[in-house]
Amino acid sequence: MSLERINPPELSPATGFSHAVAATGSRLVFLAGQTALDAAGKVVGETLPEQFERALSNLLTALAKSGGAPADLARVTVYAVDVAAYRDCAGELGLIWRRLAGRDYPAMAVIGVVRLWDDQALLELDGVAVLP
Repeated sequence: MSLERINPPELSPATGFSHAVAATGSRLVFLAGQTALDAAGKVVGETLPEQFERALSNLLTALAKSGGAPADLARVTVYAVDVAAYRDCAGELGLIWRRLAGRDYPAMAVIGVVRLWDDQALLELDGVAVLP
């Protein structure tokens, strides 16, 4: 399995994401949206960074239990109830990403939404991974 991260110099610098990811592998894992829910189904964390850390941890747990690792992520979508707040926290969120998932970024998008399933949730992450 291999993932090739493609960041053409003709496009704006890819900071915290890759413009494209070409995947070669034999198993696709589609990761359901994860929020900052704990094992009891309660949203934990008051701040966006706290919730991002928990949601990303949940996504990576589902990936690990599927036999994958953070470097196998080809695509992650972030659904945020406040995109401006997400942008304001981007530096801190990047530190959390690198601590939990490393420096290999998948193709990513941040999409603003009116609300999520749980009223207290500030964001949700889903993804696609390619495993060997």
